[in-house]
Amino acid sequence: MAPTTGALFRGFLSLGLMGFGGVLPFARRMLVEERRWLGAAEFADLLGLCQFLPGGNVINLSVAVGLRFRGVAGAVAALAGLLAAPSVVVVLLGAVYDRFADDPVVRHAFAGLAAAAAGLLVGLAVKLAWPLRRQPVPAGLAVLCFLAVAVFRVPLLPALLVLAPFSVLLRRWSRT
Repeated sequence: MAPTTGALFRGFLSLGLMGFGGVLPFARRMLVEERRWLGAAEFADLLGLCQFLPGGNVINLSVAVGLRFRGVAGAVAALAGLLAAPSVVVVLLGAVYDRFADDPVVRHAFAGLAAAAAGLLVGLAVKLAWPLRRQPVPAGLAVLCFLAVAVFRVPLLPALLVLAPFSVLLRRWSRT
């Protein structure tokens, strides 16, 4: 059953509250595992599209999910829910950091938050890659993209502009 506009707002509001600094892993858990609004493959496809678009991945994802289920009203509700609480938290943290930036405890706390966010991102990458373990072509393309961006420092947009059409051609060729 499709979520209501209110459910989209509440779902993305809770996401924004609990996933500060690393929302994407929580988004997958909420959308796929808990609320079952999307399947795992559908989430991966939608996330791939959202990563290709300009802007934040989770912001794009909230808009895409909202549009899918409730049109423009759903997109607005999901986006508002996602951004409401973190906007307040960012302003408050900015004020704390501005006031106490020279305090080593505050600097270490912010460094710890950055490390936790990095860990969440690695965990999400593993969850997204796991279904590809039995699909050599998509797994190979993921490895190619990783090598291009992480090792050879190719900017993401040019890497995707080459690999996305290539992946479509490979997929089409493998079906015939």
